[in-house]
This record gives sequence, C-alpha cells and structure tokens, in this order.
Amino acid sequence: LTGSPPQALVDDTEDVSLDFGSEEELALRKAKIRHPLATFFHLFFRVSAIVTYLLCDWFSNSFVACFVTILLLLSIDFWSVKNVTGRLLVGLRWWNQIDEDGKSHWVFEAKRVPSIAAATEAEARIFWLGLIICPVIWTMFFFSTLFSLKLKWLALVIAGISLQTANLYGYIHCKLGGQKSISIVTSRFFVTADIPKRQTRRTSGDCTEEHGKTGSR
Repeated sequence: LTGSPPQALVDDTEDVSLDFGSEEELALRKAKIRHPLATFFHLFFRVSAIVTYLLCDWFSNSFVACFVTILLLLSIDFWSVKNVTGRLLVGLRWWNQIDEDGKSHWVFEAKRVPSIAAATEAEARIFWLGLIICPVIWTMFFFSTLFSLKLKWLALVIAGISLQTANLYGYIHCKLGGQKSISIVTSRFFVTADIPKRQTRRTSGDCTEEHGKTGSR
C-alpha cells in the first residue's frame, strides 16, 4: 500500500495586521469626559466671576473687595484656559514670543495627528460653549453698566471682556488655521536670524583659504 503524500501544514503563526486604531479612537471620542478636572476648571473660574459680579452686593458692601475678587477670578481663568484647558480639551494652544530685534510674534498651534489622548466631542463642545458664551455675557454687562450709569464697574467689565475675548480670538485662530500664516512669519524670522551666521562661516572659510594659499607661496 502506498501512503498518500503528506499534506503541507498551514503556518498559523503568520502575523495578521488587524487595524483596531480607528475603533479605539472612535470609542475614546464618544466617551463623555476624559479630563474631568480640566473640564471643571474651564468653567469654574469664569462662571464664578460672573456669579460674583451679579451677587457681590449681597455678600459685601466693599467695592474694592468685590473688584479685586472678580479681577483675580478673571486672571486665573485667562491663565488656565490659555495654558491648560485648551491644550487638554481641544489640542490647541497659542502664545506670544519676542525675537532678538524686539518684535512681537503670535504663534498658534493645533494638534494635527489625533492621538489616544485626543479630546472627546463632549469636552470640545463644553470648551467652545464656555469660550463663546461668557464674553457675550460680559458684553451684556457692559451695556447694562452704561445704561444704569454704574460707571465704577466699567473698568472691571472692560477687563472681563478683554481677557476672555483674547482667549476666544487666539483659539479661533488656532482652529481656523492661523498656524499656517504665523509659521511662515516664524520660519522667515529663523531664516533671517541664520543669515549672519552663514555669512560669518563663509567669511571665516574664505580667510582660511587665503591664509592657506599665502602659506603655500
């Protein structure tokens, strides 16, 4: 009896590429809140400033104490939104830098490649709603202050509009692609700053060549 030829064994150890990245990213983005602390403080300081402005007369009769408290809340809110919550919740950040010539340059950055730490849809919605609604409320306070002739609060209201509008302006530039135009200016700055170095290198190289020729003679 002649046995049948042995069948080739199938190699089950081959690596099979399974793309779970998109599913994991989609699941993470559908999660409700991934940065609860940053989300809380994104709204806490700006809402506290508005509530304190509305109810300060009930808590204290001192105008200076109310003024300083509200201004402190607005300043903390400006810093936290600019440096912390914008980066964590929507992957955006902006800042200002001064070059060697003393010129001011605004830089806007946006995270291009989505990562595991990407913001969820709920966090992004909370971020933009808080960023847009609060300056509108302070603008309403500005007109109400003018119509009611409470001019002593006018400086504080203008400070609130300025600080919160600055963050709104910066993050809109980040969202709409302000990084492209700013990156061109920044690249030009570094190119122009590098020109003197190149000229120095060329001058030193020419001097070395001339010295070598003189020595050979």
